[in-house]
Amino acid sequence: MTTRARARFLDRTTPPHIATLVLLASVGALNMATILPALPQIAEYFDTSYAVAQLAVPLYLIGVAVLQLAAGPLSDRYGRRPVALICLVVFVIASLATVFTTSVGLFLFCRVLQAVVAGAFALSRAIVRDIYPGNEAASMIGYVTMGMALVPMLAPMFGGLISDAFGWQAVFVATALGGLAVFAIAWQDLSETALERSATFRAQFAQYPELLKSRRFWGFAFSTAFAAGAFFAFLGGAPFVATTVYGLSDSMSGLGFGAPALGYAVGNFIAARYSTRFGYNTMILFGALITMAGMIAILLTTLTGLDTALLFFTLSSTVGLGNGLTLPNAQAGMMSVRPQLAGTASGLGGAFMIGGGAAFSAMAGFLLEQFGGVMPLVLVMFGSTALGLIPVIYVYKREAELAKQ
Repeated sequence: MTTRARARFLDRTTPPHIATLVLLASVGALNMATILPALPQIAEYFDTSYAVAQLAVPLYLIGVAVLQLAAGPLSDRYGRRPVALICLVVFVIASLATVFTTSVGLFLFCRVLQAVVAGAFALSRAIVRDIYPGNEAASMIGYVTMGMALVPMLAPMFGGLISDAFGWQAVFVATALGGLAVFAIAWQDLSETALERSATFRAQFAQYPELLKSRRFWGFAFSTAFAAGAFFAFLGGAPFVATTVYGLSDSMSGLGFGAPALGYAVGNFIAARYSTRFGYNTMILFGALITMAGMIAILLTTLTGLDTALLFFTLSSTVGLGNGLTLPNAQAGMMSVRPQLAGTASGLGGAFMIGGGAAFSAMAGFLLEQFGGVMPLVLVMFGSTALGLIPVIYVYKREAELAKQ
């Protein structure tokens, strides 16, 4: 369906305002990125290795992947609004519980519980698809994720300053307060957009094979998984590289972590402006090629010994730029395959993307702990980017086949 009523902020009688959708998408990114500069401090607090503390990143991503699988179908059945609000409530509780953990195991458990906020992130995309069709949805998702990109750009700097001044626990207090603020806004502004729902889960599940058999859906899904893999590998390995290899402080590390997010925001802006004109397939291809070019530059500077903290983090912005073009368009493509299952497609595709990202993040953390230096992280990011070109080319070929039918 397409809703054309003008959105008024904090008015549930109109479609959700774009600002609310940005906030729903942002709270998960806030929670993921703010903790990064504090990981070495957390390892010291719990008297454990960096590799164990770093599990806070991939375990969180795995939780995000699993919970998106549930949030999408639940929202297709019961509506976007109630599922999003429940996710935010659980997130706030889990964030506060993390502050009082006394062991690294309990800390990681609470960290996984925080991942329930992924439901709000997945549903922000599904809500856009409820309101806008096709390439227009890709443009609007680009605007949503462009606003969201400001959070991981600023959150590491914010987290570094907080952890330096007050300790790592203060980071989770801040994320809990952020989640509470987003809940209050969503309660007042988030109207229901999933107006065509299945009468039962059985009727809904009966439509799943149609989605899962679509080769285009899986092409888009693999595109997002490998594109995000390079970014999440960066998130998993950059704290180690910044502190151990380059000797940066928490606050300076936070500045470096914001580089890919800045590139992501620029990519989102370009996607928002031009996806309707050029179509999401072309934008996905451009994004993949830009990411590959950036990774080749990083690999060459590392191999020749020319890498510095400034150069490494600056060039990493190209990963964000490429993802900013690829991800909103691939996500819109997934949800356009079967529009009646937009929530399910968003959840399943998001789970696939985050699951792939978690695997690359864990791989980066493990290899850095074993071998040290920058090269293990660079190789993981390069491998993910190279693999991402395969499904992009496949989707192009599949679209050409369908056009001839």
